[in-house]
Amino acid sequence: MATRDIYETGFDEDVRTESSANQCPECDGRVTTNAVETVCEDCGLVIDEQRIDHGPEWRAYDDEECERTGAPLTAARHDRGLSTEIGRGTDAKGNEISGQKRRRLARMRREQTRGRWRSKAERNLAHGLGEVRRLASALDLSDSVRDQACQLFRSAQNEDLLRGRSIEAIAAASVYGACRCNGLSRLVDDVSEMAHVAESRVTNAYKTLNEELGLPAEPVSPSMFVPRLASDLECPDEIRQRARALAEQAEKRGVTTGVHPAGFAAACLYKACREEGRWLTQSEAADVANASKATVRAHRDTLEEQVA
Repeated sequence: MATRDIYETGFDEDVRTESSANQCPECDGRVTTNAVETVCEDCGLVIDEQRIDHGPEWRAYDDEECERTGAPLTAARHDRGLSTEIGRGTDAKGNEISGQKRRRLARMRREQTRGRWRSKAERNLAHGLGEVRRLASALDLSDSVRDQACQLFRSAQNEDLLRGRSIEAIAAASVYGACRCNGLSRLVDDVSEMAHVAESRVTNAYKTLNEELGLPAEPVSPSMFVPRLASDLECPDEIRQRARALAEQAEKRGVTTGVHPAGFAAACLYKACREEGRWLTQSEAADVANASKATVRAHRDTLEEQVA
C-alpha cells in the first residue's frame, strides 16, 4: 500500500508548478517542476529528476537492513492488518528477555487484548473473518478468493444480515458465495463439512446473501466438476477428456437443467470408464461426488438415451 493512499497530503504533488528561481540553461525558457522531473516548457530539456518513491521498501538483503513499513493492508482482518502484536519471550533480535520484562509484556498484552474491540460488532467481525480465513485455508483457496469472501462477510454485517443467524453460517456462506462468483467447483457439502455447520443453515445463509447483496454467481455446470472428481478418482487423461465431452454435450442439449452437478459429473466419469473398459463402481463415483448410487444410475441412463 502506497504511503499516499494512507495519509492525506495537503497539496497535489502531480501538479506542475513554475520555478522562477532558475531558467533553462539552453534557451532561458520557462521551467516547470512536478513530482517526477524538472523540464523546460520551451525546448523540453530535462534539467533535473527528483522521482519520489511513495511505495514501501519490502526487500531486506541482510539482518541489519530494516524495512520502512510493516505488512500491507488486507481485507482479511477486522482492522485491515493495522493491529499491534506484542511478543512473548524474545526481543526484536531474538534474544531472551528477563523475567521482569516478560511479566510486564504479559500485563501489556492483557490490557491490549481487553481494549482491542471497540464494540460487539467489531468483535463479531473479527470472529467471522477468522472463520473465513480458516475455511479458505482448509479448502485450499487462493488469497484473492479469501479476500473476496472476507469482503462479502463485511457487506453482510453492514447490511445487518447477521441478525438471527450464526456467524459461522454466514462465514461459510461467504466462502461458498466467493467460490460461486469465481467459478470454482465447490459444493455446499464441502463448505458446511469444514465449517461444522448444518448444510441447511449454510444454504439458507447463502440464499439470503444472494438475494440481499445480488451476487454475480453463475449456475454451476457438471463440466466444472469433472476435473476435480477425476483427480479424486485418479482417472487418466483420456477418461477425463471423454467425461468432459459427455458433460458438455449434455449441457448443450439441455438435459442438465435442475440436476445435481457433481452427481451428473460422476455419471459422466462412470460412463467414460465403462467405455474404456476400466472398472469403476457406482459406489466409488457416488462417494467422491457426495451423491447416491441411484443418482449416478439415473444420470447414466440419461446419458445413454440423450448423448451419443
